[in-house]
Amino acid sequence: MAALTTEAPLRRLLGTDSEPGRSRGGNLPAALRSRYDGDLVVPLVDGRPTVIGNFVSTLDGVVAFDRDGSSGGGEVSGFFEPDRFVMALLRGLADVVMVGAGTVRADPRGRWVAQSVHPPTGSQIAAWRGEMGLAPNPTTVVVSRSGDIDLGHTCLAHPDIPVLLVTTPTGRERLADRGSIPENVEIVDAATDTVDPAWLIAELGRRGARLVLSEGGPHLIGELIGAALLDELFLTLAPQVAGRSLAADPRLALVEGISFAPESAPWAELVDVRVAGSHLFTRYRFGESKQ
Repeated sequence: MAALTTEAPLRRLLGTDSEPGRSRGGNLPAALRSRYDGDLVVPLVDGRPTVIGNFVSTLDGVVAFDRDGSSGGGEVSGFFEPDRFVMALLRGLADVVMVGAGTVRADPRGRWVAQSVHPPTGSQIAAWRGEMGLAPNPTTVVVSRSGDIDLGHTCLAHPDIPVLLVTTPTGRERLADRGSIPENVEIVDAATDTVDPAWLIAELGRRGARLVLSEGGPHLIGELIGAALLDELFLTLAPQVAGRSLAADPRLALVEGISFAPESAPWAELVDVRVAGSHLFTRYRFGESKQ
């Protein structure tokens, strides 16, 4: 395990620094650019926020070693430091970091900002955000139909991190019964018994978001893919095999809660590949290619 936690630069195998049209990113501080082996630029779509996802999976597609996700990306990556570095960069780009309630419950100490996942680069990424004219921290968006969220969770407790709890009327009532809402937290009611992903992304756009980063869980990312709202996926492949026994050990896969027929399964184009150690850092763009 010690070898997996060692700091290592990434080496680019495929991809370019530039993107046509409107984009977010570029001009990484020199130290970060050297570690990432180039700039990080994400093109922005027209008419709604751009949505990107970030996951780490085993070679056989497992993203958590249990069904509830309480063993998550850290265990899958081996707590590989370069993976946490890339997570921090992506959070540095985003207006919003979006997670499902299960992801929050699985990480009671989680805060979805760059400095929490990779403290050594926190100040550099903060400076980069300032140069891009972004808020000091992205807004954390927690999606929970049921409202089953601990209002004392660490991600809700920091006054400098704005939080939106997106829920249903039933979820709002449950949250109201749980006590006072922190001042940095706003409850957003979808006004239906589900949180429609198209409504959610449009609502974030109305609030000024241009780039949304989804860090799961697999049900949330599945809903975004099913609604054709996921524009890019940053997927780290960890060099291990987890296996899966559906009856006794139903581990989470990358996408849950939705399945596609062969004729409707989304395709993506591989636009960037980097490597650190034996971990592959891939980047796919949806709606681009079927080859």
